[in-house]
Amino acid sequence: MIEKLKEELQKLSNPKKAVFLQRFFKTGKGQYAEGDKFLGITVPIQRTIARKFKDLPLPEVEDLLKSPIHEERLVALLILTEKFKKGNEKAREEIFNLYLKSTKYINNWDLVDLSAYKIVGEYLLKNHKDKVLNELAKSKNIWERRIAMVATYQFIINGNSKTTYEIANMLLNDRHDLIHKSVGWMLRESGKKVSEMELQEFLKTRYKIMPRTMLRYAIERFPQEIRLKYLKGEI
Repeated sequence: MIEKLKEELQKLSNPKKAVFLQRFFKTGKGQYAEGDKFLGITVPIQRTIARKFKDLPLPEVEDLLKSPIHEERLVALLILTEKFKKGNEKAREEIFNLYLKSTKYINNWDLVDLSAYKIVGEYLLKNHKDKVLNELAKSKNIWERRIAMVATYQFIINGNSKTTYEIANMLLNDRHDLIHKSVGWMLRESGKKVSEMELQEFLKTRYKIMPRTMLRYAIERFPQEIRLKYLKGEI
């Protein structure tokens, strides 16, 4: 079954788009996704493939997740999210554990962003194991740190921003731009979906020391005059 899936992806490959994606996702020497390989397939098409092969046995999904090809890894994650959504408690725990032991293959921002909150966030929301996110946030692996941050989106969707602020505070001094963006993004969403007042309270004592990109993302939905005051340090 896995070979059939790979054959379908190969047939849908677009070499010209693959070249563009390899630049877009920073696969060059010394960049964050160095050596990653692309087929040049859009996400909507990958979702279609994932739905078609949603019954792929879990061991084969795990093998697919270890692929050197980006789209194959993303399809594996999309299948996992589908299995997780429809699985019972035991199946969800198995998928959650598989996800955490496979983080070295979940190694680009799109792979994290399309799966972390749907699997890690959802599982932890129901099982109250915030300690897992704290451990991920302390990781030397940038993708594990991003997983920790993006996973809290599930908490935000369910009206709770406490965990988001805890993880954001842990990552406030992170040096990587991709972490700055994910933290700012989740802060913005917490203000939008839970409480703008809570976001302003969090920013009050931190906005002058947080990375500029993080701040810009966090205040993106504020009125222009308020955004300018934050950027000028006048709040």
